[in-house]
Amino acid sequence: MSSTLESDAVAATLNRLLAAEDKQDLAAEWAAAGIDLTGEFPARMSAADMAERTKDIIMSVSRKGGELLYLLTRAIKAQTVVEFGTSFGISTLYLAAAVRDNGGRQVITTELQQDKAREATKNFAAAGLGDLVDLRVGDARQTLRDLPGQVDLLLLDGWLDLRLPVLRVVEPRLRPGALVVIDDVDLDIGRGVYEEFRDYIGDPANGYLSVTVPVHQGVQIALKTG
Repeated sequence: MSSTLESDAVAATLNRLLAAEDKQDLAAEWAAAGIDLTGEFPARMSAADMAERTKDIIMSVSRKGGELLYLLTRAIKAQTVVEFGTSFGISTLYLAAAVRDNGGRQVITTELQQDKAREATKNFAAAGLGDLVDLRVGDARQTLRDLPGQVDLLLLDGWLDLRLPVLRVVEPRLRPGALVVIDDVDLDIGRGVYEEFRDYIGDPANGYLSVTVPVHQGVQIALKTG
């Protein structure tokens, strides 16, 4: 039996987006946005300002990272998934395809930048998965406060310094056995600001067991134990 991920509409949409991402010169794109990735992170600007400056940059999981998301979502039979950091919707498509194949409910995702949110919505429709996606525009610390029922999987792929605050917003809804998936954990930026998150998710006393796998720029997978 083929998966939704292999359907013509989903495959074509993902191939188009991933090809566009591959063509980017990220160093030049970030420099043009006035953000020095070799300097202090977070940059001395608000999340909204950073989002506006980087509105044309595709920031998403790799193809292998997306396939891992699909497999993890299927493996735990996730019905409700929450995502922090939509961008143009690549990771959302992998998650939504898995939720559809699980016979599940929805992917709740959030994006701060309105232009990206509009493009992501078009991509969900092109892939035939728009009915499964609840895209909320705004600050994730606010947009994710109202969640229906229990959450089976949380993807943290937004700004590094906001991952712990967003985790704490969603955490009360994570069911025992839920997964928290964190992308780009091996990046050379944000190590100082990210240490608090690493310490929190890495401490079993906080109710997580985790492992990092060498997919693209590092993916950490944490199990909510209680």
